[in-house]
Amino acid sequence: MKRILFSISVLMILFFVSCDKQKQPGLYTQEGAALGTTYHVKYFSSEEINTEKAFDSIFEVINSSMSTYQQDSDISRINKGAEDVQVDKHFRTVFKASKKIFKESNGYFDPTVGTLVNAYGFGPNKPLNKLQEKELDSLRNIVGLQKLRLTSNQTIKKENSNIFLDFNAIAKGYTLDIMAEYLDSKNIENYLIELGGELVAKGKNLERDSKWYVAIDNPQQTEEERTFQTVLGLKDRAMATSGNYRKYRQDSVSGKRFVHTVNPLTGQAERSDLLSTSVLAENCMLADAYATAFMALGYEKSLQMLEKLENVDVYFIYLDAQESIRVYASKGFEEALDES
Repeated sequence: MKRILFSISVLMILFFVSCDKQKQPGLYTQEGAALGTTYHVKYFSSEEINTEKAFDSIFEVINSSMSTYQQDSDISRINKGAEDVQVDKHFRTVFKASKKIFKESNGYFDPTVGTLVNAYGFGPNKPLNKLQEKELDSLRNIVGLQKLRLTSNQTIKKENSNIFLDFNAIAKGYTLDIMAEYLDSKNIENYLIELGGELVAKGKNLERDSKWYVAIDNPQQTEEERTFQTVLGLKDRAMATSGNYRKYRQDSVSGKRFVHTVNPLTGQAERSDLLSTSVLAENCMLADAYATAFMALGYEKSLQMLEKLENVDVYFIYLDAQESIRVYASKGFEEALDES
């Protein structure tokens, strides 16, 4: 009897050890194309999940709501003048967040500014179009997020039917947040999601028993060789980067390099001293939008805005008065760098 009991005990121990091994989370990856770019996901789980199907569904919903490239999307129909489009919860969330950041940035974050950007013909290695004052005045009439409102019927009311709305500077970050929500719903506690350079990190990299390490591009890199400015460790935060460093122009007289941005308030194309802004925030929608807002504001105004924001950290690469490249990192960002 004792031998039988002993054998049963051994079998029970082996059973529990086997179960423990099965429950150990493994590393799974998923990648693909979405929103005009690519995405990569790493997550740890005790079993593989069909993330591809879930993410494809998310991309389809987001595109149907906010893609300006999809002709029958809600935003495209609104841009064409339709007034009866009842927007979904995703559109409403992004629209309200845009209004919030539009106000916080004193109008420098503006999803309607694309009309001006296109009119100037922004792009590397070519001169900007020169807009006549009459043409500029006409364009300014159809720029300004304050000219749009969400009605009680969940439709968008525009002061001018020609206003063109584009959530390109915030929708990608929001999409990452929805992807993260899906992984959260599957009780995934450790993951890293990247979509077009934007990131959401939760937990840690169990394979290395460390934070998720990510890099920021070096603004002095060449097209032939990609190099990194710095590396940081992410945990339970989102990061978005916006940069002008691939859009340098060269002054024909001085030979100095500079970048341009559009001031949404004046409509003027102005020289910018910010080459790159990387933003850490509680979610990627905010990080994405703040990164764009800072690029429009420039270095000094961005620092002023940053003082009024909570749980937001930045890494700025900018040009000083002598056209030398400098770096500014807020305290929270420095801590992430120090720990990496």
